Amino acid sequence: MPLVSGEVMERGLSDAHERARKIDPQYSRGRLVRVAGARHQAEAEMLQILLLEEGVPSLMRRSAGADVPDFLAAGARDILVPQSGVEAARAVLGESGLEEQLAAPSRPDPRQVVLIIGAIFGGGGVIALIAWALQHT
Repeated sequence: MPLVSGEVMERGLSDAHERARKIDPQYSRGRLVRVAGARHQAEAEMLQILLLEEGVPSLMRRSAGADVPDFLAAGARDILVPQSGVEAARAVLGESGLEEQLAAPSRPDPRQVVLIIGAIFGGGGVIALIAWALQHT
């Protein structure tokens, strides 16, 4: 005699329950570590599916500075896995030919940062000079 009612067995498991059954407990310990990046949400979900098929749990979050409120699925995403699953996750993604997603997060070029900061201060200086000139005329 089954331990659950027939209605539950007929209805089947929810998607979340099915995903949870695929997770290998040995990969679910430790703090979260970034293992890959994606250009948008659909690409990040594909990476999560690849990891889940190998039993590695993952979490998707928006990358720093990639908040695009008008386009919810747009913007870069980070894929995080527990510390115990990092090596397995990198192996799975490497075997799938997704080496570019495994690259370290891109850092801005220091020269570009200096140029942007210079442009901001230069523009502010020009506006201040124009305001001063208008006030003294």
